[in-house]
Amino acid sequence: MRINEDTLLEGKNVVLVPYNAHHVPRYHQWMASPDLQKLTASEPLTLEQEYDMQRSWREDDDKCTFIILDKQRWADPNVPEEGCMVGDVNIFLTDPSDPSLGELEIMIAEPNYRGKGLGKEVTRMMMSYGIHKLGIRKFEVKIGLGNKVSIAMFKKLHFNELFISEVFQEVTLGLTVNEALQNDLVDNMDFMQEREYGKVQDCRNGANPPIST
Repeated sequence: MRINEDTLLEGKNVVLVPYNAHHVPRYHQWMASPDLQKLTASEPLTLEQEYDMQRSWREDDDKCTFIILDKQRWADPNVPEEGCMVGDVNIFLTDPSDPSLGELEIMIAEPNYRGKGLGKEVTRMMMSYGIHKLGIRKFEVKIGLGNKVSIAMFKKLHFNELFISEVFQEVTLGLTVNEALQNDLVDNMDFMQEREYGKVQDCRNGANPPIST
């Protein structure tokens, strides 16, 4: 999706950046993991196929993708952006007849970063972005029945169980955006800042002093 091709979202512990070609080799390494393939219901791809996928996600109007970076490592301009990668987060517009419905998908690919609250922070950031930039009014997530941690996290964010697929062994959770939720995402999202990705990249490359954290 072109709308976020020059958007950077800075949170407390993470930075979200658009999925670019230089991220692909690391992403490809992640997706070689059978565990991640199972969690994301994905098939292994060749590196060239992964580059094709990245290009399609950039161009397609129904996919909005960010790469999740470790903010602490990212703040060090000596660390390449690929060395800061933690996972990815997506909003898919799955129903052409209802562009207000967005399916969320989040992956914390690096095991050392799981269980530290990053998933919740990223989810709230992505929901806020989806509401204000994409016009999302209803969110859904599909999670494998064995992924108890993710199911619990989304239920804490007030997602409700919609249905269970025994065939695909997954549960679908949903949340409708009401005034209270929108106010919560506005009033309690002061920690998130939106920046121009290109300008921040220039700062990290030495054109200007690094952004403070």
